[in-house]
Amino acid sequence: MWKDEILEEIYRIREEHAKAFNYDLQAICDDLRQKQAVSNRQIISQPLKQRNRLHSKSQYATS
Repeated sequence: MWKDEILEEIYRIREEHAKAFNYDLQAICDDLRQKQAVSNRQIISQPLKQRNRLHSKSQYATS
């Protein structure tokens, strides 16, 4: 089976980072946010796409 070396490296780094914080999701996120804040990179965020309320209701309607 073919392995993607780049993905394998990403998985390894992610595992090491999580292990460093004892797999505590809050601590991992806090660390990543702190690194993001001091990175001096431009942060671009887009609002979450809102589902069309009419469409989502009709999707679950029963006949």
